[in-house]
Amino acid sequence: MRNEGIGSWTARRARKTPGKPAVVHEDTRLTYAELHRRVCRLAHALRGLGVRRGDRVAYLGQNHPAFLETLFATGMLGGVFVPLNMRLAEPELVHCLSDSGSGVLVHAPRHAPVAAGTVRHVIAVDQGYEDLLAASPSEPIDEPVGLDDPCMIMYTSGTTGKPKGAVLTHGNITWNSVNVLVDVDLAADEVTLVVAPLFHTAGLNMTCLPTVLKGGTVVLMPAFDPVRVLEAIQTHRVTYMFGVPVMYDAMAACPAWPTADLSSLRHLNCGGSPVPPATIRAYLERGLAFSQGYGMTEASPGVLYLAKEDSARKAGTAGVPHFFTDVRIVDHELRDVGPGDKGEVVVRGPNVMRGYWGRPEETARVMAGGWFRSGDVATVDADGFVTIVDRVKDMIISGGENIYPAEVEAALLDHPGVADCAVIGVPDERWGEVGRAVVVPGPGAEPSERDLLEFLHGRLAKYKIPKSVVFVAELPRNPTGKILKKALRARYGQEGDTS
Repeated sequence: MRNEGIGSWTARRARKTPGKPAVVHEDTRLTYAELHRRVCRLAHALRGLGVRRGDRVAYLGQNHPAFLETLFATGMLGGVFVPLNMRLAEPELVHCLSDSGSGVLVHAPRHAPVAAGTVRHVIAVDQGYEDLLAASPSEPIDEPVGLDDPCMIMYTSGTTGKPKGAVLTHGNITWNSVNVLVDVDLAADEVTLVVAPLFHTAGLNMTCLPTVLKGGTVVLMPAFDPVRVLEAIQTHRVTYMFGVPVMYDAMAACPAWPTADLSSLRHLNCGGSPVPPATIRAYLERGLAFSQGYGMTEASPGVLYLAKEDSARKAGTAGVPHFFTDVRIVDHELRDVGPGDKGEVVVRGPNVMRGYWGRPEETARVMAGGWFRSGDVATVDADGFVTIVDRVKDMIISGGENIYPAEVEAALLDHPGVADCAVIGVPDERWGEVGRAVVVPGPGAEPSERDLLEFLHGRLAKYKIPKSVVFVAELPRNPTGKILKKALRARYGQEGDTS
């Protein structure tokens, strides 16, 4: 087999475990042999549309077997897969399609308006999709693909206000999956519930693809609903799942929680933000302990992992580096800091991206000396466990979603009544953190909080829109003109404090 990339995974799985269930989605149940045949048919259909090595194929929609079929079919052809965050606003999605140069978009029917006119070819996942597969041959395509070839472009919100695409190779994805298999210790009989969106790196690369590599079963849910998740765990005898704290809290708040059958669960992984003590206690009462992790899209995403055995004695830390990943905590000259001292997290390993799509200067800046500079500040203890203590880039994490203030600020400044603004994060009981806009009105303007928030609807994804607005006469700045966000957080960064 000349294809060494993940486009060959369905073929390799079909020859080892053809009859094992691969994907379950609502009433659909595909074995590995059936999944492989569908991937081959889609690959032929994409090739018929002109997709060749290096061409980009995008996907827009909820968790669905077609997402995985498009990923594997694109990889089978040596193309580059572009998963799109369906929570983005239309202008943001158009930017991702244009920036990546995607020539084909496979999409859920509800996203037809975005698909219209944005790419050369669109394929709606409906009966027409099934007809397309049925009309295509099922013979395998064995295009030469190496582990160093690009596999996917995953867009991550940029501090400059535009999402930037991290180029992940087939090797990046494969080694990240190996890290998960080693550290999480997934088994061949794993039943993994994928309720986190596949367009996010954790849903795809920390849960779904490692399970496929091991030959387990992936249960796809199109959207998170705590009641349905509890039902699915019992119905499918789920053994492994990933979520963010707000998801686990919602499950524990369900009336069915005390009597829900959770006996099949072996691994509960949580990311996006630290697990609150109350959440940990709620699950310990049901005999369940969390493993936690820290990662980033640029690292495919696994960087640090806190095993459930260490979750009590090392509570508050993000763990130690994944098996094939190296992490250092360094000063501004990339020298290691001592235990307990603050420094920047830098990462190196076969799971770290090759660079940002079409951004060589930015790639060079973050890949100093072969180490990826995360922009996150941390400490490391004498045992090597790392604690994340700050975010250099002022990123806000809300319900596991990354929000970059610069992007929100740029949208706010388009409002004619806004002269200046800054966005900070404030604590939130449900989401962990939400955005708050600190706004300087323009001369003679008197915009209201409602005016500004409604202005952002349709321009930004809903989760990026601040939940509150504070109006001030001016923003604090240093002598070079940079906004002093530390001062803003001290003054306005508490929940409910808008005075």
